[in-house]
Amino acid sequence: MSTAEARTTTDDATQASAVAAEPAPPVQVSFEFFPPADEKMEQTLWHSVQRLAPLNPRFVSVTYGADGSTRTRTHNVVTRVLRETPLTGAPHLTCVGATREEILDVARAYWDSGIRHIVALRGDPPQGAERYEPHPGGFAYGADLVAGLKTVGDFEISVAAYPETHPEATDPRHDLENLKRKVDAGAARAITQFFFNTDEYLRFRDRCAAVGIDVSIVPGILPITRFPQLLRFAGRCGTSVPDWLHKRFEGLDDDPDTRRLISASIAIEQVQTLQRHGVSEFHFYTLNRSELTYAICHALGLRPQTTPAAATVT
Repeated sequence: MSTAEARTTTDDATQASAVAAEPAPPVQVSFEFFPPADEKMEQTLWHSVQRLAPLNPRFVSVTYGADGSTRTRTHNVVTRVLRETPLTGAPHLTCVGATREEILDVARAYWDSGIRHIVALRGDPPQGAERYEPHPGGFAYGADLVAGLKTVGDFEISVAAYPETHPEATDPRHDLENLKRKVDAGAARAITQFFFNTDEYLRFRDRCAAVGIDVSIVPGILPITRFPQLLRFAGRCGTSVPDWLHKRFEGLDDDPDTRRLISASIAIEQVQTLQRHGVSEFHFYTLNRSELTYAICHALGLRPQTTPAAATVT
């Protein structure tokens, strides 16, 4: 080998080593909560907010009832988060059950309250309805809602994505085109429906990149608290539940302690696998509980940070 060839080989090795040594991007997380229906649930919610706040999430989102029934409670939770904690609150807003102007009035009220982040969704059909129908005079789909919100203010908007395809989509290509329309309308990120097949997510991420979707595709992680509940959720949103997951929870109906251990190990394995594939952002569907989400975040390397006194909520 000549001196020049040796130098080239050494330079290549040095560059490869530098790339390999490049630190991974810091982990960022966000948490989803739902508005409580009674005082006991409210205490559970705010205990969870207090527990998870020191992990410095990018934002915390608050869900919105399928027919707009929780609009006031969603507003109250988000504005309290803004008022009493250092967290960024992000209300969900849907197309269901209201005209365009009514929805934009809600958005203006959020903007005037200091809310700058919204999770914009088409929304599910109201309870009892067989299929989604756009409200007369309302926004028809998520992309329309995103575009409308941008006329109110420069909100940072998150939208939904489906690695296993939305159950109402005619095919995966159509579903991907719909996601691209939402991004083109101004969405800053897409948060996926929960999933358990990591390869499905990775393939979906690649397909998004191939069609020019250049925002973060943030995996939605659902820590499993009760397996029958998970099956109901999965049935509604088209998420597949693999056989190995059924076997993990087999015989644990009356053993909550073991269920929690199994649940934590499954989610930790999932997020660490995603990390190895370059994922650094995660969104957790907490179901208003903090224990499993906190443990998973710890496994991701997140540690509590000192929060201001304003973080205290009662």
